[in-house]
Amino acid sequence: MTIRSTGGRVAAFAWFAFAVLNLLDLAFNITGKGDPHYTVTTGTIAALLLLGCALAYVLGIRPAIVGDDDAGVLIRNPLRDVRVPWRAVREIEGTHAVTVRFAGPDGAEVKARAWVHQTSPRAQAKAEARARRDEAHTKVPTAKLKGRTPALYAAQRLNEIRERNRPKTRSGAPDKAAAARTAEEASPARGAVTWSVPALTSLVVPLLMLVALGVASVLD
Repeated sequence: MTIRSTGGRVAAFAWFAFAVLNLLDLAFNITGKGDPHYTVTTGTIAALLLLGCALAYVLGIRPAIVGDDDAGVLIRNPLRDVRVPWRAVREIEGTHAVTVRFAGPDGAEVKARAWVHQTSPRAQAKAEARARRDEAHTKVPTAKLKGRTPALYAAQRLNEIRERNRPKTRSGAPDKAAAARTAEEASPARGAVTWSVPALTSLVVPLLMLVALGVASVLD
């Protein structure tokens, strides 16, 4: 299960198309006359376009929530990745954002919030008002409709996958339950939060280009 922001991806690809057309124009002078001229100004414009592409990638393309039966849950935020095996997950909530509480590398509890499907309190209030209107028409209890936001729906789907992967032990088989507890104590599951090298690199490269071009313009 992979959850992304459709609006963010559409906006990102629209910027990519705009940037590519402008970079081609800078390189080959498609809209002008004569040969292209490569100056500090054209280089600065190109670097700004590339920086915009990096932001489009980091904010629009990269963010996602991935639920995998084997690997666990992965939260890709603009600059960091959160990887948590299902055994390390303690709670998944979907209120104003999808949040995952899990056991960190040192065993302490860590709480991570997903960039995707963040909902403002105002949007949450609108969802609850819409749920009440639906209840009036469908006669479905409000408890089933209250707060139906994308974040809540995503959390519900993740919890379903988590439940499927929860170790199953019969109440009449205490030996299996004890074995599961022993295995968990011997090799406890831990989640991790890491920086994304591709995301950082995509931002740093055009920023360094802008700095170099700024120095060149001062020395010119």
